[in-house]
Amino acid sequence: MNDVLVRQYLANFYKHREPFIEEMETYALEHHVPIMDKAGMEFMLGLLYLIQPTSILEIGSAIGYSSIRMAKEFPNVKIVTMERNAERIRKAKEFIERSDYSNRILLLEGDALLLKEKLPENRQFDVIFIDAAKAQYKRFFELYEPLLSDRGVIISDNVLFKGQVAESADLVDDRRKKALIKKIQNYNEWLMNHPKYDSTIIPIGDGVAISKKRGVNND
Repeated sequence: MNDVLVRQYLANFYKHREPFIEEMETYALEHHVPIMDKAGMEFMLGLLYLIQPTSILEIGSAIGYSSIRMAKEFPNVKIVTMERNAERIRKAKEFIERSDYSNRILLLEGDALLLKEKLPENRQFDVIFIDAAKAQYKRFFELYEPLLSDRGVIISDNVLFKGQVAESADLVDDRRKKALIKKIQNYNEWLMNHPKYDSTIIPIGDGVAISKKRGVNND
């Protein structure tokens, strides 16, 4: 099967994106801001249609792209999103204010590892979306998973790291990249063997992991 042709074929079925969304995509490309790629975003939105969330926690706002896409598709959802990069915060605020969903997206500024206390007490989320510093994924998961509702899922993006996690990190010369690959590999192994969660990794986009509480019946 030709993966390139398949991706091109499936792209024909992606929903029409309004000029505002395309503007965000262009900005991200020109300014080297990592946002979820089109295939990964379409997959995640499809997953959210099955869940029908009313509350989402996003760790890693970047420029607000994912939050705005999710808010657009789900008119009853409220989103809390976290970002620590000052320039990305500035741009995210601009895009969120220009969108029609600013009343449903709350942007918290700072390191997500330090922002939990800013959330309302007993707040629960139907979806926790981890898309920030990959070296900290395990800490993000452990810190925020207690806030997941019983019917909810935790989504981790970029867990295949351009396919490099499938190779030996020892073959990489760059020390920082080698360390990051090892941390992502360790996270994936830890996640797939978590005693409380059933997880699967989907090789779409840059790799998306989906985790759900074990033994929970949504009926």
